Amino acid sequence: MVTVGVHEAKTRLSELLRRVATGEEVTITSGGAAGEPLARLVPAQRRPERIFGRDRGLFEVPDDFNAAQPLEFSV
Repeated sequence: MVTVGVHEAKTRLSELLRRVATGEEVTITSGGAAGEPLARLVPAQRRPERIFGRDRGLFEVPDDFNAAQPLEFSV
């Protein structure tokens, strides 16, 4: 894990992002490597692949799905 201050992170952001893309974590601190941790850069999680029809058969749409509903008023 790499630890850098805010100023250094701003200066080297592209390099830090390349390192994060390879799986490394970067901690950004206030005032250099010995400062208080403010944020962490971690690799983004990839979304699972969407497969059309994956849940087919798990739910049945009722025949009256689009039927008009009665209006109810309460005063």
